[in-house]
Amino acid sequence: MNFLSFKNALKGFVSFKLNDIRKIDPGFDLRRLSEWQDKGFLKMIRRGHYIFSDLELNESVLFLIANNIYSPSYISMEMALAYYNLIPEAVYGITSVSSCKTNRFKADFGEFIYRHVKPQLMFGYKLVGHKGQNFKIAEPEKAILDFFYLNAHLDTKEDFAGLRINSEEFKEQMDRDKLKRYLVAFCNKRLEKRISKFLKYTNHD
Repeated sequence: MNFLSFKNALKGFVSFKLNDIRKIDPGFDLRRLSEWQDKGFLKMIRRGHYIFSDLELNESVLFLIANNIYSPSYISMEMALAYYNLIPEAVYGITSVSSCKTNRFKADFGEFIYRHVKPQLMFGYKLVGHKGQNFKIAEPEKAILDFFYLNAHLDTKEDFAGLRINSEEFKEQMDRDKLKRYLVAFCNKRLEKRISKFLKYTNHD
């Protein structure tokens, strides 16, 4: 299979892995992948996962890649908070949560960071469409809870101030009842206390 045929067969993929290649060509010679990387046709994101070098990258595409290269996972924490304009700064790395072990993968166009949560905490995300595909991203309420759950040191007004949360956006977007329902599922009294403090800090309580 030449590169043009290969690319045409995988044109519907944002990123692809070895199993995807085997489905279109069971006898594919894996040495082609190294050759095509050397020629600048492909980029490897992590071992066994690739994109075409001319893929147009934007936030939605990066989110799709993040979901695809480490599964199950969904965008959450800092990246989701920035997506909802709840924090002002650009975020370093595409942050996700996963029921797999904590991990990170660095590509030349960005870093993909995954934090482990228990399988029962893999909820509270939605699907967002992009050119016929969907990426998974935490709802605002779950992004906040994931963030505080995985950053247990954040506990004081000074810590909260350092987050630079957009209070107006927070009040507008946050569904208090949903936040409380999701919080119960964590079964974590310390988290409940810290979230209560945080809500008071944002004048949402």
